[in-house]
This record gives sequence, C-alpha cells and structure tokens, in this order.
Amino acid sequence: VGSYTAEALARSGVGNLFLIDKDTVDITNCNRQLCALDSTIGELKTQVMKKRLIDINPEIQIEIFNIFFLPETESEIKDKIFSDCDYIADAVDTVSAKLEIAKEAKKRHISLISAMGCGNKFDGTAFKIADISQTSVCPLAKVMRRELKKNGITDYKVVYSTEPPFKPLSGNMENTKKSPGSLPWVTGTAGLIMAGKIVTDITGS
Repeated sequence: VGSYTAEALARSGVGNLFLIDKDTVDITNCNRQLCALDSTIGELKTQVMKKRLIDINPEIQIEIFNIFFLPETESEIKDKIFSDCDYIADAVDTVSAKLEIAKEAKKRHISLISAMGCGNKFDGTAFKIADISQTSVCPLAKVMRRELKKNGITDYKVVYSTEPPFKPLSGNMENTKKSPGSLPWVTGTAGLIMAGKIVTDITGS
C-alpha cells in the first residue's frame, strides 16, 4: 500500500515526503510493491523508493528513516518525523504501530489516514473511505476500533475493504496460515485511494 501512496503523492506534485521503513526488498514483495524488482532485492525499501520518486520529480525533497515505527521508538525521532508534517499516510501492518501513530497524530493535531487489512482480499472495487466507527467486515478494523476506544481516540479515518477475507489455497506453502495472500490490484488500489484523499484534503478540492 505504502509504495503506491508515495508514488501517487509524488506524481501529484507533493514536494516533501518522509519515508519510514526498515525493511529490505524481498522476492516475496514482487507481487505487489513498486519498489520490488529483481534488481532491487536486498536493498532498503526507503532507498529504492527515494531513487524512484526523484526520477519522477527531480525537485522533490525526500527524507528517509530506516526504522520500524513502534511505541518504543525514541521521542527524538518522533519529534523529527512529526515536527513539520501536514499529513500521515499509515500503511504499517502491526496494531501497536498503528495505535502509536494515531496517538502521535492526535497529540500533534496532524491529519491521518490509515490503511486497514488488504491481505486475503480479491476485489479491488470494494474499498471505501470512512471513519473507523463506520467500518465492518474487516478484521483489522475491528481490532483497531477496540484499541482506539481504549485510548479515547476518535475521528480515525481509514481506507478499508467491505469484502470478507478469503482463505488462500495452501498448495505446498508451509506458512499459508501465517502469511495472508496479497494481490497487486488490491494493495495498489488501497494506496491510490489513500493518496487521492490526502491530496484532496490538502488542496481543499
């Protein structure tokens, strides 16, 4: 989701981006991530995306943070990330990280949009933008509703799918139960929808 969001923002003329991820490109990313190519396997995703986005717009300013954003992330790093931030696009996978991002956004009065579950989905037309209180079907949204309520966080904008998740075929894969299946038109659609909402909110279109 994040790679499509970042690229759409860059192609829309957004001039400054922070890219946050500690992960490296893996062959298993090639089905759905713009940074994943045979030639980039093993490279840091942030570095690959920065190079790609500068190739799209040489004037774009990009700062990268090669970290996994978590509750224990140092406050100095959080201050650096969020001190000059207009909008947060949350495309992380873990509930603890999403909750921490939501807390920071609320504390600092920064607009936020968060991607809910895209794994085990097939229908790219089933995505909607809504407040978390209006979501249904999505298992991740259900967990986030509960955790946000515990922390007194409301007005949490999300992109979520109304399609019930399916079980991928097991085949000979050992980790099918642990690793949800992902499709490029699903994750890509979610990322593009996120970017569109960010641009229209910033511009007031």
